Parts: sequence; C-alpha cells; structure tokens
Amino acid sequence: MARIGDTPSTVRSAANHAAATAGTDEIAALAARAKETGRLAIDTEFMGEGRYRSLLCLVQVATDSEVEGDPPLIALADPLTDPAPDCSSLAELLADPEVEIVLHAGRQDTALLRREWGVEITNLFDTQIAAGFAGFGAQAGYGNLLSAALGIKVEKGASYTRWDKRPLSDEQLSYARGDVDHLLDLRDELVKRLTETGRLDWAREECLPIAAATDYREPLEAWRRVGKASSLSATQRAVARELAAWREDTALSEDKPVGSIIQDPALVELARRQPQDDKALRDIRGLHEGILRKRGAAIIEAVARGVAADPIPSEGRGDGGDARETALCSLADALVRTRTRASDLAPELVATRSDLQRIVTSVRRDEPEPDVRTLQGWRREVVGAELLDLLHGRTTLAVGDDLLVEALPRPTS
Repeated sequence: MARIGDTPSTVRSAANHAAATAGTDEIAALAARAKETGRLAIDTEFMGEGRYRSLLCLVQVATDSEVEGDPPLIALADPLTDPAPDCSSLAELLADPEVEIVLHAGRQDTALLRREWGVEITNLFDTQIAAGFAGFGAQAGYGNLLSAALGIKVEKGASYTRWDKRPLSDEQLSYARGDVDHLLDLRDELVKRLTETGRLDWAREECLPIAAATDYREPLEAWRRVGKASSLSATQRAVARELAAWREDTALSEDKPVGSIIQDPALVELARRQPQDDKALRDIRGLHEGILRKRGAAIIEAVARGVAADPIPSEGRGDGGDARETALCSLADALVRTRTRASDLAPELVATRSDLQRIVTSVRRDEPEPDVRTLQGWRREVVGAELLDLLHGRTTLAVGDDLLVEALPRPTS
C-alpha cells in the first residue's frame, strides 16, 4: 500500500514502477482501513473516445493513515491489467451507508462505477457540489479549489492522456495519486465551512443525484438529443425517434460512438424525407457507400416503423407568449442572482433558465406549481417562495441605494 507525502508532480523511480498499482490484497487492506475510518476518497480515469460508453481505466482510492498527521494511504487499482485485481472490497464500501464516499465532480465517476461494479452508492460527498455552497462557485475545478480552500498548488500533468494504454507512465501514476492525495483534507475544510453557515445538509441533499448518476441512455428518448429534431413535424419526429433508437442500440452492440453510426444531420434529413427504398436512400446527403451497404436495410426498416407509429406532437406552448415569458424569465433571473449573491451561493445551484421558464409558464397559465427544484427544499427558502410572490404580482422589484435588486411589497391603491 503506497503512502504519498510528496507533491502530485513527483515522478516515481523505475524500480517502483512495477509495484505502482495495487493488487487484491493491498486493495482489501485499504478498504478495511476505510471501513474503520468511515470514509474513502475515490477518483477514476477513463476513456470515452471511440466507444459507446466510457472504459474504466484506473481507480484511485485513499483513506486516513493509522498515524494521525501522516499522509493518506493511497492505492491505484488497474482494471486493465491481466489478471485484474479484485475490487469487490471497494464496491462493498460504496454500498455501505456507514462509509462516506468522497469524490470531486463525481457524476461520471459514480455512473461508471455503478455500471462496472454493479453497486449503488449510499453515502456520497462531492467536493465540487459542496464548494458551490461554500462560496467557491458551482463548477470549481479540483486544482483551483485546492488552491483557494487549502492553499495547495497542483500541476495538471497527465489529465488528458491515453489512460487505456499500458504500461502507464510514471507521470500518469503520479498524477492519478494526486487526484486523491488531498481530497479528504478538502472535504474536511468544506464540511467545516458548511457547518459554520448551516448549509451542510443542503450540500448533502444536493449530492444525492450525483450518487444516483447513470450513463444508461433510453433508446426511445435518444431523439430528443438530436440537433434540430425539435424543428420536425409530428410525423417526422416519430421517424426520428425510431432512427435514433436504432442508432443507439447499434452503437451499444458495436461499442461505437453514436455519431459513427450515422450523423445527426443525416438522421434529421432521413426523418424529413422518409426514404422507402435504396434509391431514395442514396439521395440523402451524409450517407456514404459504406453506410448504405452495411446499414441501408436497417435504416429503411427504422423509417418504416416511424411512419407507422403515432405522431409525436410538439411540446411547445404555441400561445404566442414567448416574448412576454422571456422578459419575465429575465426578471426572475435578476431576483435569483441577487438572492444567491447575498447568500454566497452559486446561482446555478438554485435555478437554471429551464427551471425559471417552467415556473413562469405555470404562473401565466394559472397552473399548479411545476415540479422544479427551485420551488423545493432549501431553494424555496432562499428564493423560490419570493419568486412566486413576484410572478403573482404580490411584490415588485426595485434598485436599492447599493445598486442591488430589492423585492418590495406591491403598493395598493
């Protein structure tokens, strides 16, 4: 089990290279120690290029040393070695509600680990999420956050390298250790700040969706991510849905990026023209001979399924209220930014433009409150309730002496 006390840019000697990644016994020993301490820092390196879903290339874990004040215990688990180490002891920790799993910007990591290890993460603390509640911004990078919160400088090093290539370089191994070397200290500093401001529960609540993140994509919903699909007619959208679902299933079965099966512009044009035979198919721009030969029949079948399916109506409002709603969204956004600034919160944590649009639309149509995060939990306390008062005309906005937006009771005549 490696003890790392030097900087993340340290280069290991060639003699230590062979033992740089951990075996099953070392991983199990670190997991046992993490079980005792009640916490485990974890990070992953993965490669998504040229694949349908990312390939897990390395897992870095750390926990507290048995000697107080010593550097953390760190191990690197390499799933691409032969034989690969048994990581079931780590998987068990991820599912243990008594062990806090600490990550930074962990959405992709958790999705990947849940898929690869078949485990649910039950007690997650994401330092990037926590940073947004501690005044550091909602998208603070790991290096910048270490510098701002702990005064620690780290080098970017080997972040954008071929993690699927073996052997890993000394630079890569040192970089990988650096990703978890200070993660527990960062967690402690953020918890301290959030406890002082009474926002620790807010941060933990916000970490729940990260723990549940998945990289599964529902094929029949894939068409919604296709560029310009929203411009299609109801029948054309049904065709696009079948084409996108076929593309998704094909990409998964061949482990290729969806764009390598067929590009979005060609898919949209297929949905518009709806070719029924090879001759019509050849008139579609973006379908080269290789695609036509290999996938032509499947494309025509998908088009036919879409034509026979029920049309998909537009989800647009169609009430001519776009301009007014845009103005109201801007007004709502001004209030959100004022309140989050006063609370030292990142605005992105409280409301997105989509959240505000749904709230505005519901008020204009006199509909029930929409199921958006801005109107729930701590967000409602910060600004959600006040936002509803504004949109219902119970308050007005004004600019105060300090040039900040203020919400005032609406005067009655």
